[in-house]
Amino acid sequence: MAHIHDLTALEQAAAVRTGELSPVQITEHYLERIERLDPGLGAFVTVTADRALAQAREQEARLAAGDAEDLPPLLGVPIPIKDLNFVKDVPVYFGSAAYEGFVAPADDSMVERLRDAGTIMLGKTSTPEFGMPCYTETYLHEPTRTPWDTTRSAGGSSGGAGAAVAAGLAPAAQGSDGAGSIRIPASVCGLYGIKPSRGRISAAPIMPDLAGLSTNGPLARNVADAAALLDVMAHNNPGDLYHAPAPALGSFSAYAGRDPGRLRIARFATPAVPGAEVHPDVLAAYESASAVLESLGHEVEEIAPPFGPDVVPEFVKMWFSFSCMHPVTEELEPKLRPLTAWLRERGHAISAPEFLQAQSTLQLATRFALLVTDAYDAVLSPTVTQPPVPVGWFEDVESPEETFERMMRFAPFAAIYNVSGQPAVNLPLYWTPDGLPIGVMLAGRYGDEGTLISLSSQVEASVGGFWGDRRPPVW
Repeated sequence: MAHIHDLTALEQAAAVRTGELSPVQITEHYLERIERLDPGLGAFVTVTADRALAQAREQEARLAAGDAEDLPPLLGVPIPIKDLNFVKDVPVYFGSAAYEGFVAPADDSMVERLRDAGTIMLGKTSTPEFGMPCYTETYLHEPTRTPWDTTRSAGGSSGGAGAAVAAGLAPAAQGSDGAGSIRIPASVCGLYGIKPSRGRISAAPIMPDLAGLSTNGPLARNVADAAALLDVMAHNNPGDLYHAPAPALGSFSAYAGRDPGRLRIARFATPAVPGAEVHPDVLAAYESASAVLESLGHEVEEIAPPFGPDVVPEFVKMWFSFSCMHPVTEELEPKLRPLTAWLRERGHAISAPEFLQAQSTLQLATRFALLVTDAYDAVLSPTVTQPPVPVGWFEDVESPEETFERMMRFAPFAAIYNVSGQPAVNLPLYWTPDGLPIGVMLAGRYGDEGTLISLSSQVEASVGGFWGDRRPPVW
Protein backbone atom coordinates (compact mmCIF):
# COMPACT_ATOMS: atom_id res chain seq x y z
CA MET A 1 0.00 0.00 0.00
CA ALA A 2 1.37 3.44 -0.93
CA HIS A 3 2.34 5.91 1.75
CA ILE A 4 0.72 9.33 1.59
CA HIS A 5 3.95 10.89 0.30
CA ASP A 6 4.06 8.35 -2.54
CA LEU A 7 0.90 9.94 -3.95
CA THR A 8 1.08 12.88 -6.33
CA ALA A 9 -0.54 16.19 -5.39
CA LEU A 10 -3.48 15.48 -7.69
CA GLU A 11 -3.87 11.98 -6.26
CA GLN A 12 -3.97 13.45 -2.77
CA ALA A 13 -6.60 15.99 -3.85
CA ALA A 14 -8.71 13.18 -5.35
CA ALA A 15 -8.37 11.09 -2.17
CA VAL A 16 -9.59 14.03 -0.09
CA ARG A 17 -12.64 14.46 -2.31
CA THR A 18 -13.59 10.78 -2.05
CA GLY A 19 -12.98 10.67 1.70
CA GLU A 20 -10.13 8.16 1.45
CA LEU A 21 -7.83 10.69 3.11
CA SER A 22 -8.52 13.73 5.24
CA PRO A 23 -6.63 17.03 5.14
CA VAL A 24 -5.59 16.45 8.76
CA GLN A 25 -4.17 13.00 7.94
CA ILE A 26 -2.15 14.39 5.06
CA THR A 27 -0.91 17.37 7.05
CA GLU A 28 0.09 15.30 10.06
CA HIS A 29 1.93 12.86 7.79
CA TYR A 30 4.06 15.58 6.24
CA LEU A 31 4.69 17.39 9.53
CA GLU A 32 5.98 14.14 11.02
CA ARG A 33 8.29 13.62 8.05
CA ILE A 34 9.58 17.19 8.27
CA GLU A 35 10.32 16.81 11.98
CA ARG A 36 12.10 13.51 11.43
CA LEU A 37 13.90 14.06 8.12
CA ASP A 38 14.51 17.77 7.62
CA PRO A 39 17.46 17.87 10.04
CA GLY A 40 20.26 16.99 7.66
CA LEU A 41 18.37 18.37 4.63
CA GLY A 42 17.71 22.01 5.55
CA ALA A 43 14.62 22.29 3.36
CA PHE A 44 12.58 24.45 5.77
CA VAL A 45 13.58 27.64 7.53
CA THR A 46 10.18 27.96 9.26
CA VAL A 47 7.64 25.21 9.97
CA THR A 48 4.10 26.47 10.66
CA ALA A 49 2.69 23.30 12.21
CA ASP A 50 -0.11 24.89 14.26
CA ARG A 51 -1.22 27.06 11.36
CA ALA A 52 -1.16 24.09 8.96
CA LEU A 53 -3.23 21.90 11.27
CA ALA A 54 -5.74 24.71 11.84
CA GLN A 55 -6.10 25.07 8.05
CA ALA A 56 -6.58 21.31 7.73
CA ARG A 57 -9.32 21.25 10.39
CA GLU A 58 -11.12 24.14 8.67
CA GLN A 59 -11.00 22.20 5.44
CA GLU A 60 -12.42 19.08 7.09
CA ALA A 61 -15.32 21.16 8.36
CA ARG A 62 -15.83 22.48 4.85
CA LEU A 63 -15.82 18.95 3.46
CA ALA A 64 -18.42 17.86 5.98
CA ALA A 65 -20.69 20.77 5.18
CA GLY A 66 -20.24 21.31 1.43
CA ASP A 67 -20.92 19.95 -2.01
CA ALA A 68 -17.90 18.17 -3.49
CA GLU A 69 -18.44 19.95 -6.81
CA ASP A 70 -17.94 23.32 -5.14
CA LEU A 71 -14.63 22.41 -3.51
CA PRO A 72 -11.41 24.11 -4.64
CA PRO A 73 -9.11 22.03 -6.86
CA LEU A 74 -6.25 21.32 -4.43
CA LEU A 75 -8.18 21.03 -1.17
CA GLY A 76 -6.05 19.36 1.47
CA VAL A 77 -2.79 19.37 -0.53
CA PRO A 78 0.23 20.78 1.35
CA ILE A 79 2.23 23.33 -0.66
CA PRO A 80 5.06 25.17 1.16
CA ILE A 81 6.02 28.75 0.31
CA LYS A 82 9.53 29.96 -0.44
CA ASP A 83 11.06 32.33 2.10
CA LEU A 84 11.32 35.16 -0.44
CA ASN A 85 7.51 35.43 -0.48
CA PHE A 86 5.17 37.10 1.99
CA VAL A 87 2.72 35.09 4.09
CA LYS A 88 0.90 37.42 6.47
CA ASP A 89 1.94 37.09 10.14
CA VAL A 90 4.69 34.55 9.31
CA PRO A 91 8.40 35.44 9.60
CA VAL A 92 10.13 36.15 6.29
CA TYR A 93 13.92 36.19 6.36
CA PHE A 94 14.72 36.45 2.64
CA GLY A 95 17.50 34.00 3.52
CA SER A 96 19.27 36.65 5.59
CA ALA A 97 20.16 36.93 9.28
CA ALA A 98 19.77 40.69 8.80
CA TYR A 99 15.97 40.14 8.64
CA GLU A 100 15.59 38.09 11.83
CA GLY A 101 12.48 39.29 13.65
CA PHE A 102 10.72 40.61 10.54
CA VAL A 103 7.16 39.35 10.08
CA ALA A 104 5.31 39.66 6.76
CA PRO A 105 2.66 42.41 6.92
CA ALA A 106 0.56 40.99 4.07
CA ASP A 107 0.14 38.01 1.77
CA ASP A 108 1.56 37.93 -1.71
CA SER A 109 -1.41 37.68 -4.08
CA MET A 110 0.02 34.38 -5.33
CA VAL A 111 -0.11 33.07 -1.75
CA GLU A 112 -3.76 34.11 -1.55
CA ARG A 113 -4.50 32.15 -4.72
CA LEU A 114 -2.82 29.04 -3.37
CA ARG A 115 -4.85 29.33 -0.18
CA ASP A 116 -8.08 29.87 -2.13
CA ALA A 117 -7.27 26.69 -4.09
CA GLY A 118 -7.36 24.75 -0.82
CA THR A 119 -3.65 24.18 -0.31
CA ILE A 120 -2.16 23.95 3.17
CA MET A 121 1.02 25.82 4.02
CA LEU A 122 3.40 23.61 5.97
CA GLY A 123 5.97 26.38 6.31
CA LYS A 124 8.56 28.46 4.51
CA THR A 125 11.26 26.75 2.44
CA SER A 126 14.89 27.77 2.61
CA THR A 127 16.46 30.22 0.19
CA PRO A 128 19.92 31.83 0.01
CA GLU A 129 20.41 35.43 1.04
CA PHE A 130 18.02 37.63 -0.99
CA GLY A 131 17.76 34.78 -3.50
CA MET A 132 20.98 35.82 -5.22
CA PRO A 133 23.19 32.66 -5.14
CA CYS A 134 22.49 29.42 -7.01
CA TYR A 135 23.13 27.39 -3.84
CA THR A 136 21.32 27.56 -0.49
CA GLU A 137 23.77 28.15 2.33
CA THR A 138 22.89 30.85 4.89
CA TYR A 139 23.62 32.02 8.43
CA LEU A 140 20.09 31.00 9.48
CA HIS A 141 20.34 27.21 9.38
CA GLU A 142 22.26 24.26 8.00
CA PRO A 143 23.02 24.07 4.26
CA THR A 144 20.23 22.78 2.04
CA ARG A 145 21.10 19.42 0.49
CA THR A 146 19.77 17.31 -2.36
CA PRO A 147 18.08 14.19 -0.95
CA TRP A 148 19.79 12.06 -3.61
CA ASP A 149 23.14 12.62 -1.86
CA THR A 150 23.12 14.76 1.27
CA THR A 151 26.79 15.64 0.89
CA ARG A 152 25.74 17.72 -2.14
CA SER A 153 23.94 21.02 -2.61
CA ALA A 154 20.23 21.30 -3.46
CA GLY A 155 20.96 24.33 -5.60
CA GLY A 156 19.21 27.67 -5.35
CA SER A 157 17.60 29.90 -4.93
CA SER A 158 14.55 27.61 -4.54
CA GLY A 159 16.81 25.04 -2.89
CA GLY A 160 14.52 24.41 0.06
CA ALA A 161 11.53 23.89 -2.22
CA GLY A 162 13.49 21.42 -4.34
CA ALA A 163 14.81 19.48 -1.34
CA ALA A 164 11.35 19.34 0.26
CA VAL A 165 9.64 17.85 -2.79
CA ALA A 166 12.47 15.45 -3.63
CA ALA A 167 12.57 14.16 -0.03
CA GLY A 168 8.82 13.65 0.19
CA LEU A 169 8.35 16.48 2.70
CA ALA A 170 5.73 18.02 0.39
CA PRO A 171 4.03 16.74 -2.77
CA ALA A 172 4.91 19.90 -4.71
CA ALA A 173 6.12 23.39 -3.89
CA GLN A 174 6.07 27.02 -4.93
CA GLY A 175 9.39 28.47 -6.01
CA SER A 176 10.67 31.53 -7.83
CA ASP A 177 13.19 32.02 -10.60
CA GLY A 178 15.27 35.09 -11.46
CA ALA A 179 18.25 33.43 -13.15
CA GLY A 180 17.39 29.73 -12.99
CA SER A 181 16.26 29.52 -9.37
CA ILE A 182 13.50 26.95 -10.08
CA ARG A 183 15.28 25.02 -12.80
CA ILE A 184 18.65 24.69 -11.02
CA PRO A 185 17.19 22.99 -7.89
CA ALA A 186 14.92 20.95 -10.16
CA SER A 187 18.00 19.66 -12.00
CA VAL A 188 20.03 18.74 -8.92
CA CYS A 189 17.00 17.38 -7.02
CA GLY A 190 15.53 15.41 -9.95
CA LEU A 191 12.28 17.38 -10.31
CA TYR A 192 10.07 18.89 -12.98
CA GLY A 193 10.09 22.67 -12.62
CA ILE A 194 8.45 25.41 -14.66
CA LYS A 195 9.72 28.96 -15.05
CA PRO A 196 6.63 30.59 -16.57
CA SER A 197 6.56 33.40 -19.12
CA ARG A 198 7.22 36.92 -17.94
CA GLY A 199 3.97 38.40 -16.65
CA ARG A 200 2.29 35.04 -16.07
CA ILE A 201 2.19 35.37 -12.26
CA SER A 202 1.79 38.67 -10.48
CA ALA A 203 4.25 39.61 -7.72
CA ALA A 204 1.69 41.96 -6.13
CA PRO A 205 1.12 43.70 -3.83
CA ILE A 206 4.63 44.48 -2.56
CA MET A 207 7.28 42.95 -4.81
CA PRO A 208 8.03 45.01 -7.96
CA ASP A 209 8.22 43.65 -11.53
CA LEU A 210 11.00 46.01 -12.71
CA ALA A 211 13.04 44.28 -15.44
CA GLY A 212 10.81 41.21 -15.29
CA LEU A 213 13.69 38.81 -14.69
CA SER A 214 12.02 36.98 -11.81
CA THR A 215 8.78 35.03 -11.62
CA ASN A 216 7.11 32.50 -9.34
CA GLY A 217 6.50 28.95 -10.51
CA PRO A 218 5.98 25.31 -9.45
CA LEU A 219 8.29 22.41 -8.64
CA ALA A 220 6.85 18.88 -8.66
CA ARG A 221 7.68 15.24 -9.34
CA ASN A 222 5.52 15.11 -12.47
CA VAL A 223 4.08 17.31 -15.18
CA ALA A 224 0.40 17.11 -14.22
CA ASP A 225 1.03 18.36 -10.68
CA ALA A 226 3.16 21.25 -11.93
CA ALA A 227 0.55 22.23 -14.52
CA ALA A 228 -2.23 22.16 -11.90
CA LEU A 229 -0.15 24.34 -9.59
CA LEU A 230 0.60 26.78 -12.41
CA ASP A 231 -3.14 27.03 -13.12
CA VAL A 232 -3.67 28.14 -9.53
CA MET A 233 -0.72 30.54 -9.40
CA ALA A 234 -1.28 32.28 -12.76
CA HIS A 235 -2.98 35.68 -12.37
CA ASN A 236 -2.51 39.41 -12.79
CA ASN A 237 -3.26 42.43 -10.66
CA PRO A 238 -3.80 46.11 -11.45
CA GLY A 239 -0.45 47.84 -11.77
CA ASP A 240 1.47 44.81 -13.07
CA LEU A 241 4.02 45.86 -15.69
CA TYR A 242 3.81 42.60 -17.66
CA HIS A 243 0.96 40.34 -18.78
CA ALA A 244 1.26 36.96 -20.52
CA PRO A 245 -1.52 35.71 -22.83
CA ALA A 246 -3.95 33.17 -21.37
CA PRO A 247 -3.47 29.53 -22.42
CA ALA A 248 -5.37 28.78 -25.64
CA LEU A 249 -7.01 25.68 -24.13
CA GLY A 250 -8.24 27.59 -21.09
CA SER A 251 -5.90 25.94 -18.58
CA PHE A 252 -2.38 24.56 -18.41
CA SER A 253 -3.69 21.25 -17.08
CA ALA A 254 -5.48 20.77 -20.40
CA TYR A 255 -2.07 20.37 -22.05
CA ALA A 256 -0.87 17.60 -19.73
CA GLY A 257 -1.35 14.31 -21.58
CA ARG A 258 -2.22 16.06 -24.85
CA ASP A 259 -0.38 14.94 -27.99
CA PRO A 260 1.89 17.84 -29.01
CA GLY A 261 2.10 16.68 -32.63
CA ARG A 262 5.40 16.62 -34.50
CA LEU A 263 7.54 19.54 -33.31
CA ARG A 264 10.64 21.34 -34.52
CA ILE A 265 13.10 21.40 -31.64
CA ALA A 266 16.38 23.33 -31.69
CA ARG A 267 19.28 22.38 -29.47
CA PHE A 268 22.61 23.82 -28.33
CA ALA A 269 25.06 23.02 -25.53
CA THR A 270 27.57 25.88 -25.77
CA PRO A 271 27.36 28.16 -22.73
CA ALA A 272 27.42 31.93 -23.17
CA VAL A 273 29.64 32.44 -20.11
CA PRO A 274 33.34 32.42 -21.06
CA GLY A 275 35.26 29.61 -19.38
CA ALA A 276 32.20 27.52 -18.58
CA GLU A 277 32.72 23.84 -19.38
CA VAL A 278 29.97 21.24 -19.68
CA HIS A 279 30.64 18.07 -17.69
CA PRO A 280 30.58 14.79 -19.67
CA ASP A 281 27.67 13.48 -17.57
CA VAL A 282 25.69 16.61 -18.45
CA LEU A 283 26.46 16.13 -22.13
CA ALA A 284 25.34 12.52 -21.79
CA ALA A 285 22.03 13.71 -20.34
CA TYR A 286 21.67 16.22 -23.18
CA GLU A 287 22.35 13.60 -25.86
CA SER A 288 20.01 11.13 -24.17
CA ALA A 289 17.22 13.73 -24.14
CA SER A 290 17.83 14.50 -27.81
CA ALA A 291 17.50 10.80 -28.62
CA VAL A 292 14.24 10.55 -26.67
CA LEU A 293 12.80 13.54 -28.53
CA GLU A 294 13.81 12.11 -31.89
CA SER A 295 12.34 8.71 -30.97
CA LEU A 296 9.02 10.46 -30.40
CA GLY A 297 9.07 11.73 -33.98
CA HIS A 298 10.24 15.28 -33.37
CA GLU A 299 12.74 17.04 -35.61
CA VAL A 300 15.82 18.01 -33.56
CA GLU A 301 18.19 20.52 -35.15
CA GLU A 302 21.48 22.01 -33.97
CA ILE A 303 21.59 25.83 -33.72
CA ALA A 304 24.14 28.41 -32.62
CA PRO A 305 23.48 29.71 -29.07
CA PRO A 306 20.85 32.49 -29.25
CA PHE A 307 22.80 34.68 -26.79
CA GLY A 308 26.55 35.25 -26.92
CA PRO A 309 29.23 36.18 -24.37
CA ASP A 310 28.70 39.89 -25.05
CA VAL A 311 25.46 39.91 -23.01
CA VAL A 312 27.06 38.47 -19.87
CA PRO A 313 28.61 41.72 -18.52
CA GLU A 314 25.29 43.52 -19.01
CA PHE A 315 23.37 40.83 -17.12
CA VAL A 316 25.98 40.94 -14.35
CA LYS A 317 25.43 44.70 -13.95
CA MET A 318 21.73 44.11 -13.44
CA TRP A 319 22.37 41.23 -11.02
CA PHE A 320 24.66 43.45 -8.96
CA SER A 321 21.98 46.15 -8.92
CA PHE A 322 19.16 43.80 -7.87
CA SER A 323 21.26 42.57 -4.93
CA CYS A 324 20.63 46.03 -3.43
CA MET A 325 16.82 45.78 -3.51
CA HIS A 326 16.46 44.65 0.12
CA PRO A 327 17.15 47.52 2.52
CA VAL A 328 19.72 46.75 5.22
CA THR A 329 20.66 49.30 7.85
CA GLU A 330 24.34 50.01 8.48
CA GLU A 331 24.34 48.33 11.88
CA LEU A 332 22.95 45.10 10.37
CA GLU A 333 25.32 44.91 7.43
CA PRO A 334 27.82 42.73 9.40
CA LYS A 335 25.11 40.03 9.38
CA LEU A 336 25.32 39.74 5.59
CA ARG A 337 27.29 36.91 4.03
CA PRO A 338 30.53 37.87 2.24
CA LEU A 339 29.11 37.16 -1.22
CA THR A 340 26.05 39.35 -0.55
CA ALA A 341 28.18 42.20 0.77
CA TRP A 342 30.42 41.94 -2.31
CA LEU A 343 27.44 41.94 -4.69
CA ARG A 344 25.84 44.93 -2.97
CA GLU A 345 29.08 46.94 -2.97
CA ARG A 346 29.23 46.57 -6.73
CA GLY A 347 25.52 47.16 -7.14
CA HIS A 348 25.67 50.47 -5.29
CA ALA A 349 28.52 51.56 -7.57
CA ILE A 350 26.43 51.15 -10.74
CA SER A 351 24.83 54.38 -11.89
CA ALA A 352 21.27 54.68 -13.15
CA PRO A 353 22.44 55.34 -16.75
CA GLU A 354 24.62 52.21 -16.60
CA PHE A 355 21.68 50.14 -15.37
CA LEU A 356 19.38 51.47 -18.08
CA GLN A 357 22.01 50.89 -20.76
CA ALA A 358 22.46 47.30 -19.56
CA GLN A 359 18.72 46.68 -19.73
CA SER A 360 18.56 48.28 -23.17
CA THR A 361 21.41 46.09 -24.43
CA LEU A 362 19.73 42.93 -23.12
CA GLN A 363 16.44 43.87 -24.76
CA LEU A 364 18.18 44.39 -28.09
CA ALA A 365 19.91 41.02 -27.74
CA THR A 366 16.56 39.40 -26.93
CA ARG A 367 14.94 40.80 -30.07
CA PHE A 368 17.64 39.18 -32.21
CA ALA A 369 17.61 35.94 -30.21
CA LEU A 370 13.86 35.51 -30.63
CA LEU A 371 14.25 35.74 -34.40
CA VAL A 372 16.12 32.45 -34.05
CA THR A 373 14.24 30.63 -31.30
CA ASP A 374 10.72 31.57 -32.45
CA ALA A 375 11.31 29.50 -35.58
CA TYR A 376 11.13 26.42 -33.33
CA ASP A 377 8.50 24.96 -31.04
CA ALA A 378 11.07 24.34 -28.28
CA VAL A 379 14.78 24.71 -27.59
CA LEU A 380 16.78 22.02 -25.77
CA SER A 381 19.92 22.69 -23.73
CA PRO A 382 21.54 21.52 -20.50
CA THR A 383 20.05 23.09 -17.37
CA VAL A 384 23.38 23.39 -15.52
CA THR A 385 26.94 22.46 -16.52
CA GLN A 386 27.65 19.94 -13.76
CA PRO A 387 26.06 17.20 -11.66
CA PRO A 388 25.14 18.25 -8.09
CA VAL A 389 28.24 19.74 -6.43
CA PRO A 390 29.38 19.19 -2.83
CA VAL A 391 28.00 21.44 -0.11
CA GLY A 392 30.46 24.32 0.33
CA TRP A 393 31.91 23.96 -3.19
CA PHE A 394 30.86 27.42 -4.35
CA GLU A 395 32.58 29.08 -1.39
CA ASP A 396 35.66 26.85 -1.30
CA VAL A 397 37.64 29.64 -2.92
CA GLU A 398 39.61 32.66 -1.76
CA SER A 399 37.14 35.45 -2.55
CA PRO A 400 33.46 36.24 -3.19
CA GLU A 401 34.44 37.20 -6.72
CA GLU A 402 35.63 33.63 -7.34
CA THR A 403 32.39 32.31 -5.82
CA PHE A 404 30.45 34.45 -8.28
CA GLU A 405 32.57 33.14 -11.17
CA ARG A 406 31.77 29.58 -10.11
CA MET A 407 28.08 30.41 -9.99
CA MET A 408 28.11 31.83 -13.51
CA ARG A 409 29.99 28.84 -14.90
CA PHE A 410 27.69 26.39 -13.11
CA ALA A 411 24.45 27.93 -14.40
CA PRO A 412 25.07 29.79 -17.68
CA PHE A 413 22.11 28.35 -19.60
CA ALA A 414 19.12 29.17 -17.40
CA ALA A 415 19.43 32.95 -17.04
CA ILE A 416 19.05 33.66 -20.77
CA TYR A 417 15.34 32.85 -20.53
CA ASN A 418 14.92 35.21 -17.61
CA VAL A 419 16.37 37.86 -19.90
CA SER A 420 14.06 36.96 -22.80
CA GLY A 421 10.99 36.24 -20.66
CA GLN A 422 10.39 32.90 -22.38
CA PRO A 423 8.98 29.94 -20.44
CA ALA A 424 11.41 27.12 -19.67
CA VAL A 425 11.19 23.80 -17.85
CA ASN A 426 13.60 21.30 -16.33
CA LEU A 427 13.08 17.66 -17.30
CA PRO A 428 14.48 15.12 -14.78
CA LEU A 429 15.44 12.56 -17.40
CA TYR A 430 18.91 11.38 -16.42
CA TRP A 431 20.72 9.91 -13.41
CA THR A 432 24.48 9.27 -13.27
CA PRO A 433 25.83 5.80 -12.45
CA ASP A 434 26.27 7.14 -8.89
CA GLY A 435 22.56 7.97 -8.69
CA LEU A 436 22.82 11.76 -9.07
CA PRO A 437 20.09 13.53 -11.06
CA ILE A 438 20.95 15.71 -14.05
CA GLY A 439 18.21 17.70 -15.74
CA VAL A 440 17.86 19.09 -19.23
CA MET A 441 16.03 22.27 -20.14
CA LEU A 442 13.35 22.98 -22.73
CA ALA A 443 12.41 26.57 -23.50
CA GLY A 444 9.42 27.68 -25.56
CA ARG A 445 7.97 30.66 -27.31
CA TYR A 446 6.86 33.52 -25.08
CA GLY A 447 3.43 32.78 -23.61
CA ASP A 448 3.45 29.17 -24.82
CA GLU A 449 3.89 27.11 -21.67
CA GLY A 450 1.19 24.85 -23.13
CA THR A 451 3.47 23.34 -25.77
CA LEU A 452 6.21 22.75 -23.20
CA ILE A 453 3.75 21.03 -20.85
CA SER A 454 2.35 18.87 -23.64
CA LEU A 455 5.83 17.88 -24.84
CA SER A 456 7.05 17.28 -21.28
CA SER A 457 4.06 15.06 -20.59
CA GLN A 458 4.74 13.06 -23.75
CA VAL A 459 8.38 12.58 -22.75
CA GLU A 460 7.39 11.64 -19.20
CA ALA A 461 5.01 8.96 -20.48
CA SER A 462 7.59 7.62 -22.93
CA VAL A 463 10.16 6.95 -20.20
CA GLY A 464 7.64 5.45 -17.77
CA GLY A 465 7.50 8.46 -15.46
CA PHE A 466 10.43 10.74 -14.68
CA TRP A 467 11.40 8.92 -11.48
CA GLY A 468 10.49 5.40 -12.57
CA ASP A 469 11.39 3.15 -9.64
CA ARG A 470 14.00 5.57 -8.28
CA ARG A 471 13.67 7.08 -4.81
CA PRO A 472 16.25 9.08 -2.88
CA PRO A 473 17.68 7.34 0.21
CA VAL A 474 15.59 9.41 2.65
CA TRP A 475 12.32 8.43 0.93
